[in-house]
This record gives sequence, C-alpha cells and structure tokens, in this order.
Amino acid sequence: MNVFLWIVQAILAALFALSGLVKLLQPKDALTGRYPWMLDFSQAAVRFIGVVELLGAIGLVAPAATGIAPILTPIAATGLAVTMALAAGTHIRRKEPAAVAVTATLFVIIALLAWARFGPYGW
Repeated sequence: MNVFLWIVQAILAALFALSGLVKLLQPKDALTGRYPWMLDFSQAAVRFIGVVELLGAIGLVAPAATGIAPILTPIAATGLAVTMALAAGTHIRRKEPAAVAVTATLFVIIALLAWARFGPYGW
C-alpha cells in the first residue's frame, strides 16, 4: 500500500505543480479561454492559487522523501483537499458541471491520501 500511495503522491504532485506553474507564469488573460473561472478572479488571486498549488505539490513529496518533517505531507494533502473543495464550490456557482466532476474527483483522491498518511499508512 505504501508504494501505491507514493505513486498517487507523485502523480498528484506533478499535476498540481504543472497547474500551479501555469497560473504563476502566464498572464490571466492568456488563460481565460482554457479556464473560464478566471474571469471571476483578479490576477493576484490567480497567482495566489498557483502558489498554493505549487507549494502543495512540493509538500506532497519533499517532506516524506527527505525524512524532514514528514508530517507535512498529509498536511499538504489536506490543504490541497480544501483548495479542491473551494474550487468545486466556484464551479458549482458558475454552473460548470465538467469542472465540478474533475475537482470533486481530485478532492476524493487527495482526501483519501491525507487520511491514509495521517492514519494507517503514515510515518
């Protein structure tokens, strides 16, 4: 089970890192065609979301991989789960069912990872 959780952590970390980097490095106007929800947020808010996603991605892997404060890994997973819950709320408000399905799926996976790393498969 530990190997499976590491694989899930690595995949989620890559996904959130890429998503965060896109939001950090590209201007909001260039992304609104791909992410229509950005119309409701300022450039600073989009950059903040990118920072949260990037830090969460680092937190999913780095603490456990280095052995330095591995408790930060399930905390990072919890933070990303909260981020996905808020994202789902935004997509529900904007009536974007496809985006709700994606964020809800990510929420379930990351919440299960947080539960597993806090509980039976923690460090």
